[in-house]
Amino acid sequence: MAKQQMLRFVTLEKEMPEKRPPNLRSEDFNEIYAEYAEEKAADQAGRCSQCGVPYCQSHCPLHNNIPDWLMMTATGRLQEAYELSQATNTFPEICGRICPQDRLCEGNCVIEQAGHGTVTIGSVEKYITDTAWEKGWVKPITPVSERGESVAIIGAGPGGLAAADMLRRAGVQVTVYDRYDRAGGLMTYGIPGFKLEKPVVMRRIEQLEQGGVEFVLNCTVGEDITFDAIRGKHDAVLIATGVYKSRDLTAPNANATGLVKALDYLTASNRKSFGDDVPEFDSGDLDARGKRVVVIGGGDTAMDCVRTAVRQGAKSVRCLYRRDRENMPGSRRETQNAEEEGVEFVWLSAPSGFVTDDDGNLTGVRVQKMRLGQPDATGRRAPEVIEGADYTEESDLAIMALGFEPEDLPALWGVPELTVTRWGTIKAKFNTHETDLPGVWAVGDIVRGASLVVWAIRDGREAAESILTYLSAPARVAAE
Repeated sequence: MAKQQMLRFVTLEKEMPEKRPPNLRSEDFNEIYAEYAEEKAADQAGRCSQCGVPYCQSHCPLHNNIPDWLMMTATGRLQEAYELSQATNTFPEICGRICPQDRLCEGNCVIEQAGHGTVTIGSVEKYITDTAWEKGWVKPITPVSERGESVAIIGAGPGGLAAADMLRRAGVQVTVYDRYDRAGGLMTYGIPGFKLEKPVVMRRIEQLEQGGVEFVLNCTVGEDITFDAIRGKHDAVLIATGVYKSRDLTAPNANATGLVKALDYLTASNRKSFGDDVPEFDSGDLDARGKRVVVIGGGDTAMDCVRTAVRQGAKSVRCLYRRDRENMPGSRRETQNAEEEGVEFVWLSAPSGFVTDDDGNLTGVRVQKMRLGQPDATGRRAPEVIEGADYTEESDLAIMALGFEPEDLPALWGVPELTVTRWGTIKAKFNTHETDLPGVWAVGDIVRGASLVVWAIRDGREAAESILTYLSAPARVAAE
């Protein structure tokens, strides 16, 4: 029966879930894709070739058992599909929405390479887990037995929450400290609702709370509590703070009113979606309505900003990127969605300064035209300035989406012995994620630099396993 339902890629074309028309989806912050119907999900899952070497699985950071849960979906065994998906991924419904599948699993699908169109893995993953929530298959964490050890997790983003989930399932007492008033990190305040609706994140956090994870919010380590105090209260500490420091641009008039940081802009928008009072938005400083918006950058954060500006009612939205379309780091799918919604991309362009009026308000961005030269150290062709080709792009609001850097945690937390790399990220062992401080681990972007949610989840799960090994070490148990 299973074989008859699979290998359908030769007769059945790839079909994504229905996407709302640009003129409608640009009016709100709801997700743009509809849900698969049960029959459609089964049909699309059945396109899987069940190949002997599943490149989709090997190119997934979590090594999700994709062929098996596709087969289960195709044959109507949805609860088993969910359980298999959840076994390797703490948040499959989130990864199904925001993972760049075009660069990971779907981009390496064997039938995609053969010209038949990839299996829509992300959409099926999202369907499986959304169905699991609807049917009540997602249960609160219920450890078989409680343990006396406690672990502190600093940072309530995907890496920290993934570790919290695994540690609680093992019966460990878990306390998560976070600087914000809601858990979730960038999943809550950085990623817009049209990619990840906030109730999807909040229900996972509620599940963790129901399972016994304690959240200490509005708590900035180094100010409200010291790092040493946290170490003294707990048997182990996991650092999962992420990277929130925006990269600055040194250019004339870089302090102009109307020049804002991407994370400030996105956080204000997401707070409004929660119904929060956001003075910076209400004043118009972080609201794009009626403005000529220029977003500087070519990554996924830049795509989030341009598409948010469209929904806020910007007069025009342009994205400057110093390389061309083929060399941009952001998702191709997100770029296409942005263009459908009216965003104009200005390729091979970089800011050289900003133009202001007499009061210091932004009126334009000075733009240098670029060309691609020889490959740089990363293998990508390096952009070079074309002399004499500068021009001014008129703008009332310019959003800097140039990436993020780590904060100086050893200085902020008063722990100079916490070793960092030359990039300022925390130095941690590969796989175990142990730092040079005894009983302290680190995961996610604070170790990797700005990366993907799926990598943070992997790190958090691996670190949880390492912490459990540490807590259960015979010498340590005997000492207690």
